[in-house]
Amino acid sequence: MTSPNPHAIDADTLSGMKPLRKVVFSLGSNLGDRLANLQGAVDAIRDTPDVIVVDISSVYETAPVDAPEDSPEFLNLVIVGETTLEPRTLLERAQAIEDAFGRERSEPNAPRTLDVDLVMVGTTETEQNDLTLPHPRAHQRGFVLLPWVEIDPTAELPGRGPISPLVQDLSDHAVVKRDDLLIEED
Repeated sequence: MTSPNPHAIDADTLSGMKPLRKVVFSLGSNLGDRLANLQGAVDAIRDTPDVIVVDISSVYETAPVDAPEDSPEFLNLVIVGETTLEPRTLLERAQAIEDAFGRERSEPNAPRTLDVDLVMVGTTETEQNDLTLPHPRAHQRGFVLLPWVEIDPTAELPGRGPISPLVQDLSDHAVVKRDDLLIEED
């Protein structure tokens, strides 16, 4: 449900405490040392104050979607966590992580060292110039849904419902699980 006040803070009125909300990040890299880029982004998200990483999917290799011709394949993964942070703060953190890994923003869907997408934050539904939640194409992307359903099979995408049927509805499964590539745990 979208708040009529986009600046409203979700807080317990008696204690002033903000509730923990589920947060889902989708990470991808198709330039440079792709696995090292993903590992660095996972570590940076783990180091983010007020974000608790609950689970990290396996690494998947995927063909680029809507990308320039001859774009290299991506390595992707999904992180499910809990947070008290507001969506805007999470977006700014995601962009700072991308910048730290040399992300260049040129043409849409161009090859990149790192892509950190904020897929959802709790049940927040918002549409702003630079922030749409849930992510507007997450329900169509195998590189988001397959890793996500692996670690959170009962997950629901706000406005779309359970993700398991969304995975079954995918027409393009150009997503391959890479059991030989591992992200180091804490």
